[in-house]
Amino acid sequence: MPQVMEFKLPDLGEGLTEAEIVRWLVAVGDVVAIDQPVVEVETAKAMVEVPCPYGGVVTARFGEEGQELPVGAPLITVAVGAQSVPEAAEAPAAGAAEAEGAAAAPRPLIGYGSDHSRPARRRRVRPVTAAVSAPVAPAAAAPAPVAAPAPAPVPVAVPAGPVPVISPLVRKLAKDNGVDLRALHGSGPEGLILRADVEAALAALRVPEAAPAVPAAPAVAVQGERIPLKGLRGAVAEKLSRSRREIPDATCWVDADATELMAARAAMNAVGGPKISVLALLARICTAALARYPELNSTVDLAAKEIVRLPSVHLGFAAQTERGLVVPVVRDAQGMNPESLSAEFARLTELARSGKLAPSDLTGGTFTLNNYGVFGVDGSTPIVNHPEAAMLGVGRIIDKPWVHEGQLAVRKVVQLSLTFDHRVCDGGTAGGFLRYVADCVESPAVLLRTL
Repeated sequence: MPQVMEFKLPDLGEGLTEAEIVRWLVAVGDVVAIDQPVVEVETAKAMVEVPCPYGGVVTARFGEEGQELPVGAPLITVAVGAQSVPEAAEAPAAGAAEAEGAAAAPRPLIGYGSDHSRPARRRRVRPVTAAVSAPVAPAAAAPAPVAAPAPAPVPVAVPAGPVPVISPLVRKLAKDNGVDLRALHGSGPEGLILRADVEAALAALRVPEAAPAVPAAPAVAVQGERIPLKGLRGAVAEKLSRSRREIPDATCWVDADATELMAARAAMNAVGGPKISVLALLARICTAALARYPELNSTVDLAAKEIVRLPSVHLGFAAQTERGLVVPVVRDAQGMNPESLSAEFARLTELARSGKLAPSDLTGGTFTLNNYGVFGVDGSTPIVNHPEAAMLGVGRIIDKPWVHEGQLAVRKVVQLSLTFDHRVCDGGTAGGFLRYVADCVESPAVLLRTL
């Protein structure tokens, strides 16, 4: 007979501990090849298609679309080498002794082994799926309103077999709220208990009682909408919080006349060929500035109490998507010209907006360029993208009155800000970096002289 192998959600790297099932790519009974993608999941960093290391027939599938699974949880089982679904062997009828033993101790949940280190304990079944009868109204002669008596529970039969629960999140939700999973009937495939089933059971336990005889006091507070900090939003929150806890940051800024930079870009794009973006020109200026001030292309090793200066510039750039703000990384940006930088920015931005960035596209950055001017704002004091040491912020480029060559003129002006880790350098270094960037923006020929 073919050997049935269980494939679990693998470690997707970068400290990710869970993933949400977005779309199943196979069904039970499908024949899969080795390394064929079987499910698309969304982590806190990107959408990922997960390939299966086994070839054969899918015999079971665990988890529903929209459900979060921890790393190590079962995804599918595969009958290796089979070309059709193997016939399930019928389980022998349980004898009286087996039935008595099943009633004495609960079975382990599917996907989890038995724990023999502690004796099994009986748990009282709480009725959560039965209909609730109408509560009895308080007597008219009662001196004060009293709560209606709790409805009498209706006995619910407890299945003797294993409880069809896969998600540890569902299991924890039930445990925290005192819901006995053995009393539920799952709405998922083959009776699988889903989060919605537990929530419905909790709603049944919270049926409102009869209104009191006197008006209730007005509520003093209204609970607002609660949005879970999970997935991408949770990862961003944790990273920003860690940055604020660990990095003593400081910010300096300067206004720069970007008229000549915009003219240079127009001239470059007028000769034909791929278009050069403003972001690519700013990125090229950044890499040249980092070559002069390598202190800002570094990280701090707290364990070793060392500053680590990095040899390559892996340039992150902020990109707004429907899933939130992500920071794709351009590898070895120090060796790229404006044309190749433009192409790489365009490629990564498209992947970000379609949710197709790989985790490797979002990690390993050494310096971040944040163009918040696209949101129509002039300035900002961004939070350093931990564990990097600095971030350059760029505001919108707009026409402003400016003194040019001793005369008041209308020029294209941009505000540049640099937030940096004060542990890696002093203000002199940070100011020198920012002044060099501003000089290159105001006169692109400065960059040509230093290449």
